[in-house]
Amino acid sequence: MAEIGTVIEGKYEILKLIGKGGMSKVYLAMDNNLNKQWAIKEIVREARDRNNEVIVQSAIAEANMMKKLDHPCLPRIVDIINHDNVIYVVMDYIEGEPLSKILQQDGAQPQEVVLEWAESLCGVLEYLHSQNPPIIYRDMKPANVMLQPNGNIKLIDFGIAREYKEHNLEDTVALGTKGYAAPEQFGGRGQTDARTDIYCLGVTLYHLLTGHNPCDPPYKLNPLREMNPNLSAGLENIIIKCTQLNPADRYDSCAELLYALRHLEESDEGYRKKQKRKIGLFFGMLATSAVFAVSGVVFNFLKNKTNNSNFDNFMIIAKTSVTDEEKVENYEKAIEIKPNSIEPYIGIVDTFKSDASFTIEEENSLKRIINPGLASLRESKGYDKLAYEIGKTYWYYYEYGKTEEDDNQITRMKSSIQWFHDAAQYGDPESVDYRLATTYEQIGLFYKNITVSVNEASDKGMYIEYFNNLSSLMSEMDEEQSEMLKLEVYKLCINSLETYAYKIASDGVSKENEMMMLENIIGIVEKMETTSEKTDAMKTEILERNDFVREAIEKAY
Repeated sequence: MAEIGTVIEGKYEILKLIGKGGMSKVYLAMDNNLNKQWAIKEIVREARDRNNEVIVQSAIAEANMMKKLDHPCLPRIVDIINHDNVIYVVMDYIEGEPLSKILQQDGAQPQEVVLEWAESLCGVLEYLHSQNPPIIYRDMKPANVMLQPNGNIKLIDFGIAREYKEHNLEDTVALGTKGYAAPEQFGGRGQTDARTDIYCLGVTLYHLLTGHNPCDPPYKLNPLREMNPNLSAGLENIIIKCTQLNPADRYDSCAELLYALRHLEESDEGYRKKQKRKIGLFFGMLATSAVFAVSGVVFNFLKNKTNNSNFDNFMIIAKTSVTDEEKVENYEKAIEIKPNSIEPYIGIVDTFKSDASFTIEEENSLKRIINPGLASLRESKGYDKLAYEIGKTYWYYYEYGKTEEDDNQITRMKSSIQWFHDAAQYGDPESVDYRLATTYEQIGLFYKNITVSVNEASDKGMYIEYFNNLSSLMSEMDEEQSEMLKLEVYKLCINSLETYAYKIASDGVSKENEMMMLENIIGIVEKMETTSEKTDAMKTEILERNDFVREAIEKAY
């Protein structure tokens, strides 16, 4: 057991014990180099204890799986320290309380609050399921969902998560929390997949809405409104579908479940009956109006003309609106009319980054708007431009993880990868945007993979490619780019030269080329005329690093 005050690896100072399980303990630690707090999980190796070895290997597998992930609702793994007798996993310290504690204190939670949590949980599960191979979480329950002081949630404890194996018939190990776990988690009923997580999420939402713990006798889920008649009938139907014993009867994906949650009224029995009556009336009218086919053609023409007019009106209103809220609202109305038109989506992205800040709330709004129709959007003309603009918005303006001590540049770059990948995949290989998107993606992938590669001693050759990508990015910084965008790129290059000077040299880059990059940056930045406090501070920071970077390059050779 680590003692209070112990310093691990020369930088992580143990402050206090904050949690413990069967074979592990979690400490709050201070990174004395970064002046930042982390949580450190300690797993002690015990010789000749087979069960302990399973726990240790599970912890290592969990950490390696988590290192590859980057999502606002997931804690980040930043370091794995593997000693002979103990393993330390360094991760984000999550302030707040688990939803299980909130249930114990306050009982059932309001429907509108649970729906907000449900949307976030659907989003993070869909993110996990979209990995290659998909990651099946398998342990959704209130105890594993942390509510932070800012109202956001984090999904924790990936101890029994697994990667989906396409050709497996069933799981080799039965794991899960009884009461929340799906039937197939106990073996003999097929392999766990995305629908397993949907079952667990359905039970979790049931517990949050009713206060009834599914782990308590009689181990059954009564209809939601038997527990609370004030709850939505539509929501009751959604929970019932989530928790069907047969996976084939559940929602096929979290995206489908998310859509249902956002259209609760359509799951209401009364609503469906009303719609059936409308459909019946429609077909009756259709039968009697066949003779008016020509009139129908004319009507359809007029309808399309009206839709086009309404679309144009909403776009004009959006562009001339004073507040960001009004802009986004009218762009969304335009999207409802033409969901595959790229222009209103780009308008929303431009609105979100207009203040040089892309917040978590804005990110959630963008995902809510774009995700339901993303597959169709990818087939639309101009999607590559939209993906490129979203990628730049993450790269330069994303606020997640930003503090006074940490400007979150690495998080921003890693979060942009999928969008730059799309921009390149769907773009014109001859265009400037294609070249830039490819370069941005490769730099982001460098930061996503470098920690694992260093730990596995397989990073040789990565640094020269990274250096070349930085050079390519610098070469695109012409007069058309904004001063902040250019300063962000120069800052990245400066930091990279200082941090990786030795590694870049080891990969065969000459001292002259490293020095040339540094001198080019300093020469350009010295001549730049900044127009805001933020860019003035960035310029000063870059120029102040000159001597330190020069010294790092000298030492590398």
